Amino acid sequence: MPAQSYDTLQGTLERITYINEENHYVVAKLQVPGRRDLATIVGSLPTVTPGETLKLTGEWVQHNRYGEQFKVEAFETIAPATLTGIEKYLGSGLIKGIGPIFARKLVEAFDVDTLRIIEEEPSRLLTVDGIGEVRLQRIRAAWEEQKEIREVMIFLQGHGVSSAYAAKIFKTYGKSSIAIVQENPYRLAKDIYGIGFKTADRIAQAIGIEPHSPMRVEAGVIHVLTELAGEGHVYYPLDGLTKASAGILEVDEDLTTQAIERLRREERVICEPGLQGVAVYLASLYAAEEGVARRLQALAEGGALPADIDIERAILWSEQVNRLSLAEQQKEAIREALIRKLLVITGGPGTGKTTILRCILQILEKKHRRMLLCSPTGRAAKRMSEATGREAKTIHRLLEFSPKDGRFKRDQHRPLDADLVIVDEASMIDVVLMNSLLKAIPPAAGLILVGDVDQLPSVGPGAILRDIIASSLIQVIRLSEIFRQARESQIVINAHRINRGEFPFCADWEAQEQGDCYLLAKQEALEVQAAILELASSGLPTRHRVDPLEELQILSPMQKGPIGAMQLNQALQALLNPSGPELLRAGRLYRLGDRVMQIRNNYDKDVYNGDIGRIVKLDLEDREVTVRFDGREVTYDFNELDELVLAYAVTIHKSQGSEYPVVVIPVHTAHYVMLQRNLLYTAITRGRRLVVLVGTKKAIAIAVKNQKIQLRYTGLASRLQKDRQEPVLSLALSE
Repeated sequence: MPAQSYDTLQGTLERITYINEENHYVVAKLQVPGRRDLATIVGSLPTVTPGETLKLTGEWVQHNRYGEQFKVEAFETIAPATLTGIEKYLGSGLIKGIGPIFARKLVEAFDVDTLRIIEEEPSRLLTVDGIGEVRLQRIRAAWEEQKEIREVMIFLQGHGVSSAYAAKIFKTYGKSSIAIVQENPYRLAKDIYGIGFKTADRIAQAIGIEPHSPMRVEAGVIHVLTELAGEGHVYYPLDGLTKASAGILEVDEDLTTQAIERLRREERVICEPGLQGVAVYLASLYAAEEGVARRLQALAEGGALPADIDIERAILWSEQVNRLSLAEQQKEAIREALIRKLLVITGGPGTGKTTILRCILQILEKKHRRMLLCSPTGRAAKRMSEATGREAKTIHRLLEFSPKDGRFKRDQHRPLDADLVIVDEASMIDVVLMNSLLKAIPPAAGLILVGDVDQLPSVGPGAILRDIIASSLIQVIRLSEIFRQARESQIVINAHRINRGEFPFCADWEAQEQGDCYLLAKQEALEVQAAILELASSGLPTRHRVDPLEELQILSPMQKGPIGAMQLNQALQALLNPSGPELLRAGRLYRLGDRVMQIRNNYDKDVYNGDIGRIVKLDLEDREVTVRFDGREVTYDFNELDELVLAYAVTIHKSQGSEYPVVVIPVHTAHYVMLQRNLLYTAITRGRRLVVLVGTKKAIAIAVKNQKIQLRYTGLASRLQKDRQEPVLSLALSE
């Protein structure tokens, strides 16, 4: 076949009219010299910004509905030549220190020579009103950095890589960027957030690394193990790993087997015999799981807590102080907490976990015990503080994570000052974080894990709470009685019904029945989306006085599709925050006032995966976005914005540990693969005041009946068993 012949088109990007966040497909208008009207361009353009001058490669096509379009196959950003282009280029935020106002001033002062003067005679900028020595130095530094970034960009684009990653690569490696990429491009997947193995592999093959290269196959095996860890697995059977790696790399299984053996000799992976054959661990996950087991066993064998409390008298005292009558299950939990070094308290909503914690804390405070409260997320820690009336921290803050050193300051060498550590939402803890926490617990201290084992397991690898309970090493108190106040909530009743495999009782929204748990029946996925938008805009504000920006959270089972979190976010942003200062970056539109969510742990900024905040400042001049998280403001450079996504709608898994006044949940067979009991159970338990299910009774019934168990390969339960011989498979319900 003859090679495809492409046209070229060059012009200034005037505006972007449509963008699909899922695949970065863009429809935009380009101002082309000599052309009277704006050209329509379409294609994958993940990082373009209005004002940039683009050189496009592609072909002209005729769309049945929209007419003539230029379909982009490849693009590059070039320095603009026209006054309008120069002003838009400088004002777009590409150069730190120059925003729209100074861009206009510079163009007015230096005309078409503006870019040359910034490059060759920067001191002349001092003649422009408002530019002093400090701003000049910032502009010069930013301009030089952009020059170096452009070199990296040209190199990457020459090897088929989008310019989206150039700034990140440069920020990580600096002037060594090109040398490092040429030496081992697979480092990118490990070192730089947002660059996956496939991108690194594309670069590697473009610079001549052979498909059968040992470097490539080893990197592929590590990539597959890392992806499996992201699905919750702590290890993976050798046969499955060999096949999966060979499939992704498109090489013979013999090569992946040899690569695994080399990685084993280098101790980058650990292999251990198991019931499914050989279990292959990433070295870090093996160390974490083995560390959790060893430290839990040491705590369990460390004897009882000091026996200086008259327990029955203390329980009676707590009842009198709190003016309540504790149920027998609650009393049993308090007794065990006062004598055991290790205890698990698990139960669903309304079963009295918070009351138990308050009583334990009151009793031990009377004995001057040092107690620390923590939870995996900031939102869960805040809820714990509100419920107990005492300070609770995230585990990261409790352990004093140091971004500079990349480690926790609290560990076995500098343990926590505590007689008792209480962890809430323990089902959310993954194996790595649990290991770090256990390192810092003093040998004489006690540990209480509180959580709901029927919720979704942790996003990270492991099934810690489930495995600990399955091991029988630790005393477990299972709370099952729903207390009177909680029985008045249909949300709580329905959560327990779902957990028992029973269909929930929901008031009919359209019939205007009264209740706190509703069903709004809609048959088609697009009807569900429209109903959610109507609820947000008028239904909930009118009938229940809900502030949609402050009180409402949409929880979707999935990211993609018309009722997935991505499309719902775009629709809700247009509905609830339709105008104002905005910025397009990495395929996403950010607007002042938007609700956003952090999607990775960023220790430098002290924000973590799942934290939700509001955009309170967009600074095009300094290329920064400021987000307020729980009263604390955090600043992001434009190149860091791929860590933030819109959060009008989030996935159910991301909502773990949170509670919202009002929750709306699409439940539809379009999400068939995600219709699972623990997913719906987790979603409903996030609502505090009101829950609305939008969709079909059929989809709800499928979810309620589906207690499908998804395998998570973990060895912790087996390691904790005293007569352990081989690691066993942990069964965990997973998103």
